Amino acid sequence: MGFSMKEAASYDPLSVCVLEPFMGGSHLAVARGWQRTSSHSVTIEGLPARFWKWRMRGAAFEFARKVRSGELTADIWFAVGLMDLAHFRALVPPGVPAVLYMHECQAAYPWPGGEGPGERDLQFLITDLASAAAADWVAFNSEYLRRGFFEETVRFLRRMPDSRPLWLLEEIEGKSSVVPIGVELADIGQLEREDRWRSRASASGSASQKARPTLLWCHRWEYDKNPEEFFSVAFSLADRGVEFDLIVAGKEYGSAPPVFAEARERLSERIVHWGGVEDRAKYLELLARSDVVVSCALHETFGISMIEAAFAGAHPLAPKRLSYPEIFPKELHADCLYGDPDELERKLEGLLTGAEELVEPFRLREAFGRYRWSSMIGGFDRLVDVVSERGAM
Repeated sequence: MGFSMKEAASYDPLSVCVLEPFMGGSHLAVARGWQRTSSHSVTIEGLPARFWKWRMRGAAFEFARKVRSGELTADIWFAVGLMDLAHFRALVPPGVPAVLYMHECQAAYPWPGGEGPGERDLQFLITDLASAAAADWVAFNSEYLRRGFFEETVRFLRRMPDSRPLWLLEEIEGKSSVVPIGVELADIGQLEREDRWRSRASASGSASQKARPTLLWCHRWEYDKNPEEFFSVAFSLADRGVEFDLIVAGKEYGSAPPVFAEARERLSERIVHWGGVEDRAKYLELLARSDVVVSCALHETFGISMIEAAFAGAHPLAPKRLSYPEIFPKELHADCLYGDPDELERKLEGLLTGAEELVEPFRLREAFGRYRWSSMIGGFDRLVDVVSERGAM
C-alpha cells in the first residue's frame, strides 16, 4: 500500500500540529506520547472530549478559524479521528500537507440495538470518506481498522442509487498504510508487582486463608465494550462458587449500560474497586493488583488498556477477533484468546481456580513491551517525514 516507511531521507525537525477534536482517553494518550518522544516539534491543538457528534461536525471550523487568524501554523497538519479534514482544508490556505490518522472510523463502528446502515446517520460515514480523500496520506492504527474501513465503505457506497464514487477507495488505498500507536509503559515497568495470589495462598498453608485472585475490567462503560457478556460470565462463576475479587475501572461517559448497576449489587462482596480513576498512579496500583484482565469488546481497533494491564502482569483474555489477534503475539494466542462466551468462561474459571496456569509476568512484559513509545515512535516520525517530502496535493 503506497510508500515504504523507509522512504524518509532525513530527520530534519518538522513543525507538526496535531488536530485532535476529542482530547480524551486513547486519543489524548497517543497525542501526548508522540509529542513527548518525537524527534519533531509536535504541538497539540485539541477540544475537550465531549459531544463527539458535534466535534465531528464542527471542530474543523474552530481549527480553521485559528489557522486563518494566525494562531495555528505548522509544516504539516496531523488530523486525528473525529475530524472533518475536507472542510478544514477547504477553509485554510493551501500548501501545507495533511495526514489523517484513524484511531477509529464510523464505517466499522458497531451501532447499538442492532442498527444497520439504513438506521445510521450516514453523514458521519461520508465525513470519514471525504476526510480520507482530502488527506495527503491516511494512516490506520491497525490492519483490522484499515480493512474494516474499506470493506464497510464499499458496502455503504454500493447502496447509493447512482454515481457511486467507488473510484475514491482505490485512490485512498494507494495513499494509506498501517502505523501502530505507542503505549506509555515506562511507569508500569517501574512497579513492583504484588506476589501472585497462589504464592500468598501457599504461604498461608490454609485453604480458609487463601487470598483470592483479582479479575479486572478496565474499559469504557459503553455498549461497544460489551459489559453484558463480561458480567454474565462473572455472575455465572460467582453463582457456582468460584472465588475472585473484582476491580471495575474504566471511564463512564454519560449513562452507563444498566448491567453495571446490577453487577454492583450482585457482586458487591467481591468488589475491591468500582469506578473510573483519573489519577495515573492509582490506576497503575489497580493494574498491579490484578491477576486476570478480560475484554469482551464488540469493537476494538487497537487495545491500549489491555496492553497496559498485560504489561503490568495481568493474564489477558480477549476475543479471537477484532484487533486482538494482530496485537497479541502469536505465541500467546492459545492461552489468551477465546472464541465465544462459553470458551471465555472455561478459560477464566481455569485461571481463577488454579486449574490453568497464568502466563508469567516476565513473559507478558516481553511480549507487550514492543509497544512502548521508544520502539514505536519511528513509524510516526517517518510518516510525517515522507508526507512532508512529497508535499501537499
